[in-house]
Parts: sequence; structure tokens; C-alpha cells
Amino acid sequence: MSTTGRRRLDKVALRLREQGGGEQRTTNLELFFDLVYVFAVTQLSHLLLHDLTWTGAAKTGFLLLVVWWAWINTTWMVNWFDPDWVGVRMVLMFCMLASLGMAIAIPDAFGDRALLFAGSYVALQLTRDLFCLVSMRRGNSGRETFIRVTAWAAIAAVPWIVGALLDGEARTLVWIFALTLDYLGPAVRYWLPGRGAFDMQEWSIEGGHFAERFQLFIIIALGESIVATGATASELTIDGSRAAAVIVAFIGSAALWWLYFDEVAVRSQRMLQGHEQRGRLGRDAFTYLHIPIVAGIIVAAVGDDLLIGHPREVLSTAARLCIVGGPVLYLLGQLGFRYAMIANVTRKRVAATVAIVVWGIAAQSLSVLALAGGIVAILVVLLVSETRNRLREDLKLT
Repeated sequence: MSTTGRRRLDKVALRLREQGGGEQRTTNLELFFDLVYVFAVTQLSHLLLHDLTWTGAAKTGFLLLVVWWAWINTTWMVNWFDPDWVGVRMVLMFCMLASLGMAIAIPDAFGDRALLFAGSYVALQLTRDLFCLVSMRRGNSGRETFIRVTAWAAIAAVPWIVGALLDGEARTLVWIFALTLDYLGPAVRYWLPGRGAFDMQEWSIEGGHFAERFQLFIIIALGESIVATGATASELTIDGSRAAAVIVAFIGSAALWWLYFDEVAVRSQRMLQGHEQRGRLGRDAFTYLHIPIVAGIIVAAVGDDLLIGHPREVLSTAARLCIVGGPVLYLLGQLGFRYAMIANVTRKRVAATVAIVVWGIAAQSLSVLALAGGIVAILVVLLVSETRNRLREDLKLT
């Protein structure tokens, strides 16, 4: 490509913020891209639902980490590059297709579709990163970053493909090594021999857009709870106990939404926009610490399915762990996120988390409807208390 062509590429591909523009908003293409991850989240929840064992939970958790890494790295990329430019648009379409291949393979990713899963993931990672690299001319501050990012993706690609060609425990071990490489990269700032690590000051992001993308993924995950509630109920007879289960499941999903969007989402977005090291905060608080939040929602969705299917029964330990563990994991993720943002935790959420665990132990002999109802009551008390305090603070400010 000529020097003139590469300069033009930089000018049209990079986000307007690089040219001194205003706040970015999520585009229709990004929303379209997210549709594949609606399907992926559904595949993950169904995988766990049909294999309520520690092995099934471990497999689901592992695959969630891979799916999340594909989504989050693409989110970083679109924060820097303008999706209205045709080149970025084509790359996003390819990433969407590769993500679809991953999602299709999820139920048998550790079996006959291992190569489809790993191959789709590797193709997505390398294509996206190579595009970012060639889009930046020499001298651009971001080029050195993408040299490192692409190198790490290429190194990790080898054990991903090798693992897909192996069987059983050998595949699992090699894939764990590959995923560790992927997650280790940002933590060590993509260090390379002879080049060192990049400066986090160079890893700037547009905070409003970045936070909004995470909010939309939370909506995707919460959507699975609604789908699980509606789809399961539609296939069964609606008697009094099942109607109560539907109401409890819905209020639980609404409570999870409220606990994130009433305070966490607004404050974190405002803080990220005004932070001096937005790249570091985006890595630590958003990229890593949103994982337990999303995982908690998916586990809660499985719990909703079990609740509506068997409201009067005393379920197995594994099923009760889903019903209790989903909200607990969700709240723990938010506590970690809050601490990364402001080095502080809220005692009310700590107390609510402990209360859910205690109730889960005390209610072992009760029906799943009673168990879930108690947990939802704790969540509602928490959100009412927090909302009341926030409204009081707003009144003081006015």
C-alpha cells in the first residue's frame, strides 16, 4: 500500500476521538454483531443445564471465558476503529461469522467439533488483530501495541489448533495453556523479548462507548434469563405454583438488572470517562472483572429454568447451587468491579451476599420455589435500600 493510501486508511478508519471528535455511541453494526453472542450465551446456559456436574460447570466456565475473550477483544478494536468505514465493517462481519462458528460448536466443543470451535476462535483473533496492525502506518503510536497483540495471538493460536487435534485430557490441558496465554497478554501488557511491554498511557479508550458496550452485554446475558423463564413455562401446565415460580424468576431477573443499571452502570461510565488511565481501568475493571458478573447471570438463568420446571420439588445439591450460586457470583463480581473502580466495597452488598449463602444453607429441605423466593426477597431488600439512599443523595444535591 502506498504512503498516501495508508495515511488515508488511518484517517477514515480511526475513531473520531483520535481526530478530536466527540463522544462515541454504539452503532447498529455493533448491535448486529452482538446478536451472535445472544445465541452463544443461550448455548452456554443449555450446556450447563444439561450437565449439572462439576465437570459440566468447568467446561461451561472454560467456554464462557473463550467466548468472552472473542467479544471483549473485538469491543476494544471497535472502540479504536470506526465501524462506518467499509474495511472495519467487513472485518466485523467476518468476526461475526467466526463467532457463529464458535457458538454452533459449543455443545460438542470438547468432542467432535473441537476443531470448528478452536479454528473459528483463532481465525477471529488473528484476522481482527492483523487488520488493526496493517491499518496503522509506521510512526503511529498504536502500531507498536498491535505488533505485540498480534504476536501474542499468533503464539496462542498454536496450542489452540494443536489441542483441537488431540483427544480427552490432553486436549483440555493444551487448551487451558492456550487460554492462559490469551488472558495473560493484557496483564503483562503484551510483553515481547526485545520490545518490552507497552505503556498503558498509549492504551486510551473512549470511556462512554466502552462502558456502554459492557452494559449491552449485560442486557444480552439477562435476556437469557427472560428466555429461559418464558420458554420453559410455555411448554408446561401453568398451575398456581408454576405461576408463582414465573413471577419469582422475573422479579429476580429485574432485580439483577436494577442492581447493575440503577447505580453501577451510570457511575462506572462517568468515572471511566473522567479517569486519567482509562486503558488500565478498562482492562482491570471491565475486561477481567465483568466475567463473574456475566457468569452469575448465566448460572441464574439455569436456576430460573430449574425453578419453573420443578417449583414444588426439593432439588439436588447441584440444582440448588445454581439457584444460590448465580446471584452470589453476580454480587461478588460487582463487589470486585467496584473495588477496582474506587478501591471500596459496599457493606450492603457484602451483607446481601452473605445472607443469600446463609439462606441457601438453611433452606436445603425446602422446595425450590421457597429457596428462590427467599433469595429474590434479599435482592429486592438490597435494591430498595440502595435506591432509597441514592434518591436521598440526589435530593441533597438539588
